[in-house]
Amino acid sequence: MNIFTRKRVVIAVAVLAAAAVAVAVVKRKDDTVPPSKYRSTVVDRGAINQTVTATGTINPVALINVGSQVSGTVAELNADFNDRVKKGQVLLKLEPTIFNAQVRQAEANIASARASLRLAQATFERNEQLVAQNFLSGLALDQSKREMQVAQANLTLAQAQHDRARADLNNSVIRSPIDGVVIKRTIDLGQTVAASFNTPNLFQIAQDLTKMQIDTSVSEADVGQLKDGLPARFVVDAYPDREFAATMRQFRLAPNVVQNVVTYNVVLDVDNVDELLKPGMTAQVRLVVANRPDVLRIPTTALRFRLSEEEQEAERKRNKDAKPGAVAAPPPPVPVKDDDIAFRNASDTTRIFKIYKLDAMNHPQPVDIRAGLSNFRYTEVVSGDITPGDRVVTRSLATPENP
Repeated sequence: MNIFTRKRVVIAVAVLAAAAVAVAVVKRKDDTVPPSKYRSTVVDRGAINQTVTATGTINPVALINVGSQVSGTVAELNADFNDRVKKGQVLLKLEPTIFNAQVRQAEANIASARASLRLAQATFERNEQLVAQNFLSGLALDQSKREMQVAQANLTLAQAQHDRARADLNNSVIRSPIDGVVIKRTIDLGQTVAASFNTPNLFQIAQDLTKMQIDTSVSEADVGQLKDGLPARFVVDAYPDREFAATMRQFRLAPNVVQNVVTYNVVLDVDNVDELLKPGMTAQVRLVVANRPDVLRIPTTALRFRLSEEEQEAERKRNKDAKPGAVAAPPPPVPVKDDDIAFRNASDTTRIFKIYKLDAMNHPQPVDIRAGLSNFRYTEVVSGDITPGDRVVTRSLATPENP
């Protein structure tokens, strides 16, 4: 074997020895760190959006109920569902025979009242002359004057009745009060319209279907975060893969109380240029009430995790058996004299949570934090012994002893 071959063999043996040493070190290190019994997530920094959810109904901004002030039979029907109509367009006509007869009767009453008035005026003028010549008493003149005034009043009454009859005739023709779309019709040709006690609704007309609104009910616990102009997103069952935008327009002060549950009506504006959204659709709405673009955040599920009694006992035993050089847990805070938690600010107590982070040996360590914004996925950490890169426990892993 020459010198070059010997060198190659020595180098190969050295490489294999180094690899064996490295594998042994890694294996020894892995043996010293026990496998984690918990599912954990790394703490990071990022954005958090806090939302308020609500369910509402999509409605036109302006919805007009068109009714009838007079009774009659439908003789002509000129509008149907989904028809686009103009202001003043004839939608429906009632049978005009009775209304025309009432107008002619009122005209006849006017003619009769005028004839009576002319006779009363002539009688009054003749009696004035007779009284001046002392052929008639003053009492007879007063009587003729009264008859003339009554005739004048009867003429005024007849004219008013004529105006009413003419108005009823005009009201027998139902016209559209606005430009819009007929979304509902409750009358058919030949049907009788009865307007004796209330005004029947014959048509519903939406003014502009390109501008819609969502009428929602928001819980009283969430209304403190609402204000006009908040952005919102919503989905409807008809388009499950599409999300629409909306803007909060109005918060209505009148409460709705159902079985001691208080809610408030909130109205949102929606642009419906494509007219994909239809009146009456159910919308699942998310109002964005707060946004933080760059905060320290943890999974919201970490706030709900708690160690079982067995795990807590194991942690206490391990801390008791820890080496003398180990860092002891900080002592509990000393209570302050006359400190009654009932009189503390609610923000000092309700937003403090205990979570668990894993140490270098995959053991859960309790940490108290103060939470800020929160949603179903992330929660902001305002203060606490948490830094980016730490691993926080979200749940226990299934084991044969703990399925």
